[in-house]
Amino acid sequence: MAMVLAAVTAPPSHLPHAISNSDSFTHHRRLLLFLNSCTCMSQLKQLHAQTIRTTSSHHPNTFFLYSRILHFSSLHDLRYAFRVFHQIENPNSFMWNALIRACARSTDRKQHAIALYHRMLEQGSVMQDKHTFPFVLKACAYLFALSEGEQIHAQILKLGFDSDVYINNSLVHFYATCDRLDFAKGVFDRMSERSLVSWNVVIDAFVRFGEFDAALNLFGEMQKFFEPDGYTIQSIANACAGMGSLSLGMWAHVFLLKKFDADRVNDVLLNTSLVDMYCKCGSLELALQLFHRMPKRDVTSWNSMILGFSTHGEVAAALEYFGCMVRTEKLMPNAITFVGVLSACNHGGLVSEGRRYFDVMVTEYKIKPELEHYGCLVDLLARAGLIDEALDVVSNMPMRPDLVIWRSLLDACCKQNAGVELSEEMASRVLEAEGGVCSGVYVLLSRVYASASRWNDVGMVRKLMTDKGVVKEPGCSSIEIDGVAHEFFAGDTSHPQTEEIYSALDVIEERVERVGYSPDSSQAPMVDETIDGKQYSLRLHSERLAIAFGLLKTKPGMPIRIFKNLRVCNNCHQVTKLISRVFNREIIVRDRVRFHHFKDGACSCMDYW
Repeated sequence: MAMVLAAVTAPPSHLPHAISNSDSFTHHRRLLLFLNSCTCMSQLKQLHAQTIRTTSSHHPNTFFLYSRILHFSSLHDLRYAFRVFHQIENPNSFMWNALIRACARSTDRKQHAIALYHRMLEQGSVMQDKHTFPFVLKACAYLFALSEGEQIHAQILKLGFDSDVYINNSLVHFYATCDRLDFAKGVFDRMSERSLVSWNVVIDAFVRFGEFDAALNLFGEMQKFFEPDGYTIQSIANACAGMGSLSLGMWAHVFLLKKFDADRVNDVLLNTSLVDMYCKCGSLELALQLFHRMPKRDVTSWNSMILGFSTHGEVAAALEYFGCMVRTEKLMPNAITFVGVLSACNHGGLVSEGRRYFDVMVTEYKIKPELEHYGCLVDLLARAGLIDEALDVVSNMPMRPDLVIWRSLLDACCKQNAGVELSEEMASRVLEAEGGVCSGVYVLLSRVYASASRWNDVGMVRKLMTDKGVVKEPGCSSIEIDGVAHEFFAGDTSHPQTEEIYSALDVIEERVERVGYSPDSSQAPMVDETIDGKQYSLRLHSERLAIAFGLLKTKPGMPIRIFKNLRVCNNCHQVTKLISRVFNREIIVRDRVRFHHFKDGACSCMDYW
């Protein structure tokens, strides 16, 4: 046994150059033993040389040895693997598959996987098998090679592999990656057999497309057949983050703690997804508790926490954690880290700090600014009234500004009363970027005209919207009560408890008026209505209905969490501060941009949003 171990460490150099037929089986077996124990390329090359010198290329066992040499080299030295492959006469399907798989997994040779597959077809000497297709589809997914993947799908159907669960899982992943969720779901629906992986792949696809309700419905269906694993929990956490479902996110976390071993419970990627979920569901405290309990944290974990602080308006904490990440933990920040840092500066109105961190990103960390970084800087400058400087940044950007940047400038022009002409220019830029169908731009422009008492132009904007078929995006707010999400639109009367909600609104209105509330009618509809009409429309904004329902259905002292699809208007922001004080409730509102924590008559945004 000791002699065998010694031979494994370094293959003997004294093997004879020729082996008799009676000893060939033993010799091939010894070489195979050395190959299976091989630990590095230098050993493999010695064994490869021994194989060439001491075996016959026509012996059937030699062919198997070459398959092992190719397999090992494909995992450690792809260039050498290609050289081995080209020396093999009539390689079998295992050899083709080994090389295709290695290319599909490589960082810079994924296109070679598709090229090899085509060569395999052209030569026609070897038939593809069930292992070939998952490997080549993986490469197609990474390269977004939709046309090539569809041709491979046709070949799968032709050869009768359409019932293979592993191949179908790869097809679902391929189509989802190539933005064809309909095709991915079609493959999944036609599968005669599904594994847990099948469900995980399709659920993750729906989550990445923002189809959170559909993903959760699939999750419910999946539980009839399989228990969730770590990948399922990660997808569900991401879905909960997207739709703000704190109760289901907490259930997923508890399920993880109860059902999985310590390695999975402490998994960095899984815990980071849960931290992100708690941040996006409005519970910064739970996110912070979990973050500090994590035994190991990577850059993504820190990024999630910094972004969480930023969106919740905890500017000082975001910058403090960035400092801890780079100075104490010695981690290298990436582009996403600086999106969080610059967003924090933006939410806090920290112009000097924002400029400095942008420069640090470029000069110290050599990170090339992307559109998101420029967007943060432009919004920071414009909202601080430095519109000319913001325009200079836009004009010097190395890439074309997107809709978000132009809309930030338009919004700043409206808030800073920058003038009708500049606002019109920004509006035209947004409409050009969006194709003329962005309803928010028409609303903002109408407010610019209204503030200048140009009522004819206000009417012109409304007519233009009608002529172009542009409909103002309705405000929608949701609130979760006992695990059930309730949605409200502005002026909504469809809820089963509408009568109670509107009675609660009357009580709220009366109590906040006692402490000095006066409606800001500039946030009402864009036509020149009566003051009474404007004030009535304001009290029916979607978040007001959701808050009324929350006061009716939650216990005194419990926080009320609202999620809104649009930015909170000035009037609703003011009245929500008063409601938090009068009713002694913390009200957490996530709008399109950030979180607002209303408590004791104040907001975490410090009225800067």
